[in-house]
Amino acid sequence: MLARFGLFFIILSLGFHQGIAQDRYAVFFTYKPQTNFSLSNPEKFLSQKSILRRNRDKIPFDSLDFPVASKYTLGMQPHIQEILYTSKWMNAAVVVTDSEKSKTLQALPYVKKVELVAKGFYSRSGNRLDSLPPSSKWANRVMDNQSNAYDFQNQLIGIPDMHKAGFTGKGVLVAIFDAGFPGIKESPAFAHLFANKQIQGELDVVRPWNKDVFTKNQHGTNVASLILANQPGVLVSGAYNAQVILALTEDEATEYKIEEFNWIRAAEFADSLGVDIINSSLGYLDFDDPGMNYSTSQLDGKSTYVSQGAAIAGKKGILVVNSVGNGGAAGNSSLVAPADAPGILSVGSVTSSSTLSSFSSKGPTADGRIKPELVAFGQGPTLIRSNGAVGAAAGTSFSAPQLAALAAGLWEAKPSWTKEELWKSLVKSGSQFAQPDNALGYGIPNFRAAYFGELLGISGTEPSSWTIYPNPMTSEQVSILFGKELEVVVRLIDPAGRVYFDQKVNRISSSAPFEITLKDLPSGIFIIQLFDKKQVGTLKLIKP
Repeated sequence: MLARFGLFFIILSLGFHQGIAQDRYAVFFTYKPQTNFSLSNPEKFLSQKSILRRNRDKIPFDSLDFPVASKYTLGMQPHIQEILYTSKWMNAAVVVTDSEKSKTLQALPYVKKVELVAKGFYSRSGNRLDSLPPSSKWANRVMDNQSNAYDFQNQLIGIPDMHKAGFTGKGVLVAIFDAGFPGIKESPAFAHLFANKQIQGELDVVRPWNKDVFTKNQHGTNVASLILANQPGVLVSGAYNAQVILALTEDEATEYKIEEFNWIRAAEFADSLGVDIINSSLGYLDFDDPGMNYSTSQLDGKSTYVSQGAAIAGKKGILVVNSVGNGGAAGNSSLVAPADAPGILSVGSVTSSSTLSSFSSKGPTADGRIKPELVAFGQGPTLIRSNGAVGAAAGTSFSAPQLAALAAGLWEAKPSWTKEELWKSLVKSGSQFAQPDNALGYGIPNFRAAYFGELLGISGTEPSSWTIYPNPMTSEQVSILFGKELEVVVRLIDPAGRVYFDQKVNRISSSAPFEITLKDLPSGIFIIQLFDKKQVGTLKLIKP
C-alpha cells in the first residue's frame, strides 16, 4: 500500500480502461503432487545459498518448497487468458480470466477455491500510464545544503560503531520489496552496486514480463538508499556493501488484494536465491474494492495472505523487517498487514527527541502481541531521491530500512547466528527492553548493545552491585560501581542517541568507583553504557 495512511505511501486513483472483461483471480489448489522433485534433492529447486541458510537454522525442507504442480497449471489453460505467476507457499496461481470462467475453474476437481484479487489486468503491451504525476501527499522535501545531515539517524542506532568495527553488510543478501527503483542506475550513491556486482536479482511481479525494475515510483529508491547508499557527505547508510535483490511488488495506481500475492511471490523468489533479510516498507488493510478490506480483528498474524507469507518467510530463516504503518492518528491497534505477523521485526518511527511520531501505527495485534518490536528515526531522515539529490521524507517506510541495514551489519559480524538469535539480539538491545509497550515496542536498538550483549552472553538484567551516584545528579561529578576490571569504556547518550561522553576510565582498585566529570550536561534522562573486558552494562542517569 502506498499512502493509505498519510505519509506511509502513495496511492493514486487511476482506473482501468473501460470495457475490459477480464480480472485477476487467485486459484488455490487442493494438493501439490510432484513427479520431478524430492525433498532429498533440494538443490533442484533451491539455490545453494538458500540450502545453507536452512541448514544453519536447522530448518527442514517441506512441501512448501515444492513448486505448484504443472499438471494443474496446464489443466487450467482452457479457462483462463493467462497465468501471471504461481505461488508455491500458497499452492496457488494468479490468473487472468472473466467471472464466468472463474466459475468453471472452481468446478475443477483439484481447485480448492477461486478468489477475485484485482479488477482489470495489465496487457503485455501496457494498458496503463507508465509514468504517474507526483502525489500531493508525497512527503519528500529537499534538504538544506549541509554536510553529513545523515549523522543523526545513523548515530541513533549505532551505525558509526558498526562501521568502525568493519561491518557494512558484506556477504549478506537483502531483498527490497517496493513500487519501483528509478534513478538507481544513474545516482553516484548507488554506483558501487554495479561496480561490485552486488545486485543479485531483479523481479517485477506486477508485470512479470518486464525486466527493468529501475522505473516506476521513486519510493523504492528512497527506501533502498537508507540501506545501500554510499556517497560520503551526501548519505552513507548502514549496509552499503550488502548484496541486494530488487523486487517491484506494489502497483502504485490501484490498491487490490493481488499485491499481497505479489509480495508472497517476491518472497518465494528471494528465498530461492538464499535471501537473508527482506525489507518491506509496505502494508495492507483496505482496498479500492471495499469487499476486500480487512478488519482490525483480522490483524492476528494469520488471517491475511501477506502475513501468512511473512510468517512463512520467518520460519524459513529469513528476517523480515516491515514498516508498522502510518495509522497512528487512528489510535491503538492501528497496524497494517504484514506488520502483525509473528517472527518478524515491525518497525515504528520516532522523532529527533526519541518520542513516538504522531503518524506511527501502534499495537497490539488482534491476539495481544506487542507491536511494533522496534523503532528508528522516521520523522525526516536523510535519503536519496530518484534524481540523485539528497532529500528527506517522513514515515515508517523510512525507519524500517535503517533497521534492515543494522541487521545486515550484525549478521555479517555474527554469520553463525540463526534468524531467531539475530531477532532476539536486536530486540534485547532496545532502549526500553525491560518495559516494552505498544507504541515504541522494545525501543530503539543499538549495534553495540546487540553485538556485545550477545557476544558476552548478557542476560539483560543488571546486578544489584551496579550503580551510579548521586542519581539524580547534584554536581558535575558522578561515581560508578561496575564490575571488577580496572578499566571501563563509559558512554553517555540521550534517548535520541546523541553522545555526550565516550571515554576509557580507570580506577586504582576493583573496589573503588569509576569517577567521571560531566560538564555542561543538559537536563534530562540519559543512558550510561559500560563496556569492560568481561561484561556490558546499562544504567540510567537523571540530570535535574
